[in-house]
Amino acid sequence: MSTLTYPEVGATRLGPLPGGYHHLHHRAPVGSGRAAFEAAGTTVTEWRMHRAAGAGVNASAARAAAGVLVDVSAGVGRFRVIAPCEVVWAVYESHRIGFAYGTRARHPERGEESFVVELADDGTVWFTVTAFSRPARWYARLAGPLVPLAQRWYARRLGNVLRRSVSAA
Repeated sequence: MSTLTYPEVGATRLGPLPGGYHHLHHRAPVGSGRAAFEAAGTTVTEWRMHRAAGAGVNASAARAAAGVLVDVSAGVGRFRVIAPCEVVWAVYESHRIGFAYGTRARHPERGEESFVVELADDGTVWFTVTAFSRPARWYARLAGPLVPLAQRWYARRLGNVLRRSVSAA
């Protein structure tokens, strides 16, 4: 029995993104070559990217796979927000590595977000964040238009963290 809070499970993988949600699509180059691709894929799927970006991550497995439960948190003390998620799909292919998680009960939003690294034919390593979401809790509704701005900022931050991580590898 699924504990996900939205019916469009898998839409970040198969598309199109469903109506009635805020959509996010961020794509950025993070490196070049097979070694950079492998390093980026590992950083994304072993939760290192989120942790390096300052998020707390408590996952039921060391690596993303369908069914893995993940609590992502941000903030401090009484202002710490915990976002319960479940990995709904993961891909480990020769030119594409990543996963998506969907929201569970008590998550401030309702929807899905994917984090994918791709190795292009020219050797460029691309990082893409795709998401659809809408408020599920009173404080997310109260934040209104600030939530999409924060999501875009966080997607750019993840790309920058991943780029630095790959260049240090």
